[in-house]
Amino acid sequence: MAPMSTIKTVCVYCGSGPGTNPHFTEGAKAFGKALAESNIRLVYGGGSLGLMGSVATSVLDHGGTVTGIIPEFLRKRENALTRVQEMIVTPDMHERKRLMFERSDAFVALPGGVGTLEELVEQLTWKQLGRHAKPVLLANFDNFWEPLFSLLSHMRQTEFIRAGLSVDILKADRVEDILPKLKAAVAQLAEAEKQLAPEVARKL
Repeated sequence: MAPMSTIKTVCVYCGSGPGTNPHFTEGAKAFGKALAESNIRLVYGGGSLGLMGSVATSVLDHGGTVTGIIPEFLRKRENALTRVQEMIVTPDMHERKRLMFERSDAFVALPGGVGTLEELVEQLTWKQLGRHAKPVLLANFDNFWEPLFSLLSHMRQTEFIRAGLSVDILKADRVEDILPKLKAAVAQLAEAEKQLAPEVARKL
């Protein structure tokens, strides 16, 4: 498999509610616009509510393409967005997360709750254990994710995140920095893969 040098799809994890800060919704809409204008497909959880709905609707409103992936039991609760070009309904959360991973070149976490955190941490864990090398970025609007960065720092200080098991995570405080940081990370990965033996690169 040739090294990935471009980003064609981005998976976005985010809240099914809007949160209390209007900057969160503004950021979700601005990022959706940026994805559409860059011709990058959005892969997301399929709902039409909260930040999920804001980012997906913005992609569509600006001429972009969207894949929604939602488990059957959440179709009504999260009011599945019918406008998307592709909607995949899964039997459970595990299948949803597997497909979101397989269909995405990079991952971005906007503000969200426990579900957003759970999906994000799973990707970080897989990345930490060497199961994938796709970039993972936190959209740190108004410092939303600072408590998590503090916790990760605490884990390193107490050596639960040890040398050789670093958590490779990107951070962007502004919407306009998200895609450039993802693209730079992918370009760096592609260059690193060129230096590896072919059988090693294929495992990444």
